[in-house]
Amino acid sequence: MINKKNIWFLTLFSLVLVLSVYYITMPNDILLESSKTVSGVTTEVSEVSENAALVALRVEKEEKVLEEMENLNNILTDVSKSVEEKNDAYEKMKNLNEVKGEEESLEKKVKDTFNLNSVVTVDGDTIKVVASGSDSNTSLANNIMRTIQDGYDNKMYISVKFENN
Repeated sequence: MINKKNIWFLTLFSLVLVLSVYYITMPNDILLESSKTVSGVTTEVSEVSENAALVALRVEKEEKVLEEMENLNNILTDVSKSVEEKNDAYEKMKNLNEVKGEEESLEKKVKDTFNLNSVVTVDGDTIKVVASGSDSNTSLANNIMRTIQDGYDNKMYISVKFENN
C-alpha cells in the first residue's frame, strides 16, 4: 500500500529528475560564470564539451522517463484506481529507477575505460550505446561491447554507434 514515505520519495525523485533536465539544458555560459569565482577566489575551469547529438539523445531519454514517471505517479495518487493498478504502477516505477541506474553505471564505465562520452539505453536484453568520437573503428566498438558484456551473466545484444564531434 502507498504511504506518506513512498509519496515523499516519488515527489523528491520527480523533483531531482526535473532539476537534472534543467541543468543539462542550461547554457554553458551560466555554468562557467558561476564556477569561476567561489567566495572571491578565482578557480581554474576545465570545460568538457559533449557532442550536441549526445546531449539531444540524453534530453530526449530524460523527457521520456519523466513523462512515464509522471503518468505512473498520477496512477499512484488517483483514488479511483484499484490496489492492483497502483501496485503495478509502483513496480513499473521501481523498474524505471533500476534501468536508469544501470544506464548511468554503463555510461560511467565507458567514460572511465575508453574516455568517451556516451548515452546508453537498456531495453530488456538489448543495450544501445551511442558514443562521441570521430575514430569509429570496429576494434573500439568490439572492446566497448566486450566491456559491457562482462557485467552480465546472460547474453546481451549490444550495439555501438559513433557520433562525430
